[in-house]
Amino acid sequence: MSLKTINKNFEVLKIILYPSFILLLSSLSHGEIREQEPKLNDEQLFQTCLDNIQKTQDFSKITDTTFDIYRPLQADFTVLDSLNYQPEFNKEPWDYHAALVDAERVSTGINLKHKLYPTLSEIEQQYGVKKTDVLAVWGIESNYGQSLGQKNILTSLSTLSCFGRRQQFFRKEFSSALLIIQNGDLDASDMMGSWAGAFGQTQFMPSTYLHLAHDFDGDGKKDLVNSRADALASTANFLKNSGYRSHQTWGYEVKLPLNFNAKSDRRNKKYLNFWRDNGFKLANGSPLPDGIDKLALLIPSGLEGPAFLVGKNFDTFYSYNASESYALAIAHLSDLIEKESLDVNYNTPWPTNDPGITRLQSRDIQRALISLGYDIGEVDGLIGSKTHIAIKDYQTENNLNADGRAGQKIYDYFEEKGHLNFKNTPKQNSATINAESKIKSKSKVSSKYIILALILYVLLLGLLIFKFYQARDKP
Repeated sequence: MSLKTINKNFEVLKIILYPSFILLLSSLSHGEIREQEPKLNDEQLFQTCLDNIQKTQDFSKITDTTFDIYRPLQADFTVLDSLNYQPEFNKEPWDYHAALVDAERVSTGINLKHKLYPTLSEIEQQYGVKKTDVLAVWGIESNYGQSLGQKNILTSLSTLSCFGRRQQFFRKEFSSALLIIQNGDLDASDMMGSWAGAFGQTQFMPSTYLHLAHDFDGDGKKDLVNSRADALASTANFLKNSGYRSHQTWGYEVKLPLNFNAKSDRRNKKYLNFWRDNGFKLANGSPLPDGIDKLALLIPSGLEGPAFLVGKNFDTFYSYNASESYALAIAHLSDLIEKESLDVNYNTPWPTNDPGITRLQSRDIQRALISLGYDIGEVDGLIGSKTHIAIKDYQTENNLNADGRAGQKIYDYFEEKGHLNFKNTPKQNSATINAESKIKSKSKVSSKYIILALILYVLLLGLLIFKFYQARDKP
């Protein structure tokens, strides 16, 4: 083979491999590969969808001016991930309850019960809903007004109106949100909340706001965002309209009788005497009290876990968010605030060898992961996908069962390895911690692409050498 042929082959190889080599080197300068941007045609579909839904009956009360001013310019496709993953239905009950009903949330609820006693008493008198039940909804929904959500609900609802499941439902909520602003009830800047469009201190959906929000503080505005009194009274009004029965509790934790054919069915309510005749007692062994005429059996984790008899008021909690785990969390938190007890465990423990962890423990795990170089975002005590991935990576690197689970086992392992020692050192600024974590994370990513670039370079060089010797050996 002639030198001219070798050069020609080399040029072909350069054409094939050089652009890829440059692309890899370019990625190194950024430290990471950017996330894929939403496709342009998706945005075009989004705007076309908004044009179409504006003409439907759902938006007949919305003026063209209102729609044009507040229609989002871009969709938020991240809400589609949340639509397909909801912790109420995907987490084990012991994980769900450990995060929602911990000593931290109970203690705050007890303090607020005393601090807001006059307002809560007035609400209880007017709506017939127990103080601690209202407090529990507030605590579960927004951690007593501390976590209202960071999503622009106009963007979330409009995106969900055009993509994913239940588009018709979200279109009604989108039009309701626009109507709230058009009526002057709230400013657009107040419309920040959850991925699904719930907003305010007790997380009302826009259509629920239009039907049930009350101006309890008398300032002429139904302000569920900035007024505690309005938010709590509106919550009581919601429960009342859902069939809440005054002077009744939600139900009881019970002890399952031996040989009873137990089946969990919240809707299959039977008279109190049926449960008494079948040997049901409270979990502490006391007889079932009077007070609730019909009850149903709830067994959220099977026959080996805690069991409950639940009444009508439990159903009203369920109507707030259609999840039995959610309703049980409200019920349990309400009881603990009323008793002023920080013992958050049920009489019968959850059937697991890896119990859930509190928000404080979750924050400890997140800080430990950051200190180990994992980028999990902010330390917030909420175990999201980034934290799960980081735990799974850590478990893989340390030859552990890589399930990504943030439970008591991994917490104890971190403690044993000394990863939680930061609790005894001066606190670092969270921004500094995350910046350091991102630097370490980018360093890990960069090293991967350096290796890939070197492999590509060696491949290019190797092919050239191979062609050279192949040409030299030929006559």
